[in-house]
Amino acid sequence: MHAFVSMFYRLLALLACLSMVATFSTVSLGVLARQMGWDIPGLDAYAGYCIAAALFLALPQTLQRGEHIRVTLLLDRLQGRARAAFELWSLAAGLALSGYMSWFAARLVWMSYLTHDVSPGADATPLWIPQIAMALGCFGFALGFVDALAARLRGVEFFFQTPAGQAAHME
Repeated sequence: MHAFVSMFYRLLALLACLSMVATFSTVSLGVLARQMGWDIPGLDAYAGYCIAAALFLALPQTLQRGEHIRVTLLLDRLQGRARAAFELWSLAAGLALSGYMSWFAARLVWMSYLTHDVSPGADATPLWIPQIAMALGCFGFALGFVDALAARLRGVEFFFQTPAGQAAHME
């Protein structure tokens, strides 16, 4: 089951990557269009949709890689049962919040579809189309917390660890 879920994370990461490429392409086309005097309506809106898609679709993969801002200051100072309990509570809280977010993102897509909601910009895109990426990313994020919680209960590490001797990711 974990292999299937990991493949799903990689698929969403690939879609996020394609969204970033689409963002670059859309912005580049917009710059070129302005220089050439062309009028291509809705390019800014499409770039925004692609950026939002990239952000949401990357959520599960970045969770697994530990790239999200996690409050580890307290967790790193705890030992034994206190650390395990705090980690379980944190994962359960993350699951609850991401499940809530996932539910309402899917509901937003459905309501936009039912009400024929369209973008107010020049593109007039049906909003349920770009909102699908948000709902899919939120679902993947919630699934990531389920996977992390199950791994923790089994005693298996979910988050990728930095190999020994290699510098940790720092910003």
